Amino acid sequence: MSDSTAGTAPSGRSEISGLVTLILSAGILLAGNGLQVTLVSVRANIEGFPGLFIGAMGTAYYLGFAVACFLVARLIARAGHIRVFAAMSAVGAIATLVLVMWIDPYAWLVARAATGFAFAGLLTVIESWLNSRVTSTNRARVFSVYRIVDLGAVTGAQFLMPILGAETFAVFGVVAIFYCLSLIPISLSRQNSPPPPKNLNLNPRRIWMLSPLACVGCLTIGLTNGSFRIMGPVYAQQTGLAVDQVAFFISSGIVGGAFLQYPFGWLSDRFDRRKIIILATLGATLAGLFLTFTGGSDPALTYLGAFLFGAFAIPLYSLSVAHANDFAGPEDYVALSATMTLSFAIGAAVGPAIAAEVIRLTDPRYFFAYTSAVHGAFILFTLFRMTRRKSPEAGQKGRYTPLLRTSPLHIRVFKRLKGEEPHG
Repeated sequence: MSDSTAGTAPSGRSEISGLVTLILSAGILLAGNGLQVTLVSVRANIEGFPGLFIGAMGTAYYLGFAVACFLVARLIARAGHIRVFAAMSAVGAIATLVLVMWIDPYAWLVARAATGFAFAGLLTVIESWLNSRVTSTNRARVFSVYRIVDLGAVTGAQFLMPILGAETFAVFGVVAIFYCLSLIPISLSRQNSPPPPKNLNLNPRRIWMLSPLACVGCLTIGLTNGSFRIMGPVYAQQTGLAVDQVAFFISSGIVGGAFLQYPFGWLSDRFDRRKIIILATLGATLAGLFLTFTGGSDPALTYLGAFLFGAFAIPLYSLSVAHANDFAGPEDYVALSATMTLSFAIGAAVGPAIAAEVIRLTDPRYFFAYTSAVHGAFILFTLFRMTRRKSPEAGQKGRYTPLLRTSPLHIRVFKRLKGEEPHG
């Protein structure tokens, strides 16, 4: 099978088989990357890297992710989905091995930037391919399965760190194996690759005019949720949690992120989304304050705080994208998708560095005071925007789709939900 061969969506048994292989590759990839994000912060802290460098590694990761917004679609158009996936898997595996072969902050900065670029490229390939294969009859089921696989893979992989040991070569080797292993199902799939994207043009100014709230929302989520994944393990370690407890702390936040996705989505489809955004942001603000005042006092309270933080903070990305989609036309979708991803990546690039400075200058517990301050500012901005624009009518609103991951092509889902793109 040629990677450049584009076919229509298969049906029947071959369609189901093709979706299984795509989701299997996604699960393996998400497990490896989810483990690596936590592992890097924990190991860097053990090695005595300055907090500023740990935050800077998060910045480097998301800068690589942001660069992918500009380049990955062009790479797919040039080389095809499978070849790009193979190349990005190789980059991810190599970068992981660099981390354990050269215990040096500067080498790790470069490796994390390469990993961010590779992971964004891998997600773009999988999600664009998956989106091209779903139909109106199986879309909800497929994306529910994809989300469950996402949640299960990232959560389960956290516990490989205490089992293998954060100080060993083995845990880094397992991450590299995951990157390589994710290539096998997708490269051996019997399905033809989808047509490559024709364009992925960024137009941030137009998207800002379309929905300032969504742009600021995705920036806010990058500043907070991005910092949680990078600096959360440092907060957990420095408030007294052991390595196995750090894994449980991060997993609590991830599980919490799935807990309120659908309730918030159901409410936002029926009421002014901005009110639901305020509700979720207020919950994230209070959860951050809870962690600020209870950090280090009792592991059970810390786990509860992480669960509550994830439950309210993680759905904000999906809510913000859905709000932007309510005002978008077919000509806006590509630029909207890329700009939302870029806004998130910019926030996530800056957030960990700010959080690291907060921890260095004050106390590890005040990491979540920082997230609460950012969330509080977003509430004020949302209230301001509610005075500037009315909520769209019910018939103008698209349907909410929960998004736990970001890639530059996720808006294709919304195009199909609104019936503005043919299924194929």
